Amino acid sequence: MRIAYFDCFSGAGGDMILGSLLDAGLPLNVLCSELDKLGLDHYQIEPKQVLKRGLRATQAVVAFESHHDRPHQRHLSDIKQIIHESGLASSIKEQSIAVFTRLAQAEARVHQVSVEEVHFHEVGAMDAIIDVVGSVVGLASLKIERVLCSPLHLGSGTIECAHGILPVPSPATAELVRGKPVYATEVKGELLTPTGAAILTTLASDFGPMPAFRVSAIGYGAGTSDFQIPNLLRVMIGDKEECALGHEIDRVAIIETNIDDMNPQIYEYVMDHLFRLGALDAFLIPVHMKKNRPGTLVTVICPPESVTRLSDFLIRETTTIGLRWRIDNRIKASRALETVNTKYGEIRVKVIRLGEQVLKVSPEYDDCRCISQDKSIPLRDVMDEALRVGSTRFGV
Repeated sequence: MRIAYFDCFSGAGGDMILGSLLDAGLPLNVLCSELDKLGLDHYQIEPKQVLKRGLRATQAVVAFESHHDRPHQRHLSDIKQIIHESGLASSIKEQSIAVFTRLAQAEARVHQVSVEEVHFHEVGAMDAIIDVVGSVVGLASLKIERVLCSPLHLGSGTIECAHGILPVPSPATAELVRGKPVYATEVKGELLTPTGAAILTTLASDFGPMPAFRVSAIGYGAGTSDFQIPNLLRVMIGDKEECALGHEIDRVAIIETNIDDMNPQIYEYVMDHLFRLGALDAFLIPVHMKKNRPGTLVTVICPPESVTRLSDFLIRETTTIGLRWRIDNRIKASRALETVNTKYGEIRVKVIRLGEQVLKVSPEYDDCRCISQDKSIPLRDVMDEALRVGSTRFGV
């Protein structure tokens, strides 16, 4: 699987994302040829080689003819129309519109207006359309199958914009990164722009440490500011490791602790909260401990970046006074959730694939349980129906 990992050590902007892709090997002629399909004119993309704190990078400059340098404000419907009427591939249209829709929704929440009432100020000009659509085009042209991203460096202080002086991150950016891992340092200024946040939070499927993969290209995209740190975004492109059978290989953390002095009623609470905090799996094993005391081995499987959060919870909420943790390799089949229509209603099923071949289909237990309870239908009948419909649909 070909992936792109965005290392946002100095935040990200739309121009920085586009610049990093150009620096990583996106041909300028391919980018321009695709953007020409938007039917926009009076602009030119001029990649510049710059130095930021001694590091070379590509700055994606969108230059306008002098009398077109201040495009009129646009609404979401205007931008959607431009993209819909273009000659771009349907997948690029869908992803580009998804970015702008997410951005409009964030602005609408902040300003308490409807999505269609949102005026795109800083992000409504033609250069933002080029940055967003160009980034989607670049990822497709580089044959990226999955986008991953580091925790997002936000910056600090205040920024002056069309709405006046606002805190960093701007309210729209704060909305966009809701639920994503973020951090700030003493660096003053806006590191993560709304456009950059919208692109990355829409297109990236996961946020965290860099995964195990073979890097084949590295690109640096430059911003226009100068901070204490280089105003750069780094993208690393390569192929994710697969085992000989074609399954994915990744790494997970294993947390373990032995407990022999806790009220067993508490385990239900502990297990529920472990999953709420991001555990991939958790299980209990009865063990005999020192002095032949019966005890429980608590094992938690989680992403490596979740070790601190989950360990803190276990120490605070159980009687343990110590934990063990390690990094393990994991082989996993490719899987995706799909919704099937059954005679009992819509039910999600997990579709397990090896390449293009579907190996198996597994009904989502929670969906089946809810239907069983709501309609007083035996759970086994609901699961059997979901499995039958899913297997038929996906040819298992």
